[in-house]
Amino acid sequence: MLAMTATIHDARAAKLQVKKKLSRVPGLVGVGLTRHGDGYAVKVNLQKALQGKQFPSEIAGVPLVIEVVGGIKAY
Repeated sequence: MLAMTATIHDARAAKLQVKKKLSRVPGLVGVGLTRHGDGYAVKVNLQKALQGKQFPSEIAGVPLVIEVVGGIKAY
C-alpha cells in the first residue's frame, strides 16, 4: 500500500489535534508545519529530549517530525 502525501490542508487540521494532545508535554516550545517529502508534516519543537516519552509517528495520516531545538528567547 502506498503512503498518501499530506496536503497543507491536512497538515493544518492535524496541527490543531497535535496542539491539543501535546499541550501538557513539559518542554514543548512550538508546533508548526514543515515540508516532508512531496507533502507536509507537523513539526513538534522541544526544549530538550524527553526520556521515556513516546510520540506517535503520525496524526490523522499526517507525519510528525519531532526536533529538540533548545529554549526559545525573544530578542
